[in-house]
Amino acid sequence: MASAVGTADWRLRTFALYSQVRAVDERDGAAAAHELWVRERDAMFASHPASALDSDQNARFTGLAVEPYDLAWRFSCKIGAEGAGQEMSVDTGTDGTVAFVRLGTFDIPDVGKLAVWRHAGYGGGIFLPFRDATSGADGGSYGAGRYLLDTIKGAHLGVEGERFNLDFNFAYNPSCAYNPVWACPVPGADNRLAVPVPVGEMYLPQLGS
Repeated sequence: MASAVGTADWRLRTFALYSQVRAVDERDGAAAAHELWVRERDAMFASHPASALDSDQNARFTGLAVEPYDLAWRFSCKIGAEGAGQEMSVDTGTDGTVAFVRLGTFDIPDVGKLAVWRHAGYGGGIFLPFRDATSGADGGSYGAGRYLLDTIKGAHLGVEGERFNLDFNFAYNPSCAYNPVWACPVPGADNRLAVPVPVGEMYLPQLGS
């Protein structure tokens, strides 16, 4: 019961955080919104009962490894039709098989193409994971990849008309990067970038699972 209530509260706080981030972005700009995002996520990881960190990790925790904001990694993109309707089933250790249906593809200038998915189960949601050239590299990002959109959990930066705000500065590690208790779908072949994405949350091996 305590775990379920804690997870529900974590989701509520995440939805609230991204709502605040979008409001600050509109009022004060993306860098200020990013500063808020970093500060509040550090606070949640440090003190929330549903944090992915266990007690030993928490004792070593001084903040997530997030790179400084770089406006060059912010994009406004439509979902193109490429790959739409493709189905993907992801086996997870705790949630069984999770089904996704591809909505299409983001073609991001000078970055590459990324498949964008809809969670086909209860609750729906748009999901955009990715790996890049920093994934698994020394001093780089989590080897299994990061998330850019996960709307079922509140993680999105808004849509204007048909154009999604894709800001890699807000890329974050899935919970399984820090604790194997969590089940995390990871990027497939159509969600891998050849270029390095040197912004967003990187990986701290000392906090790893």
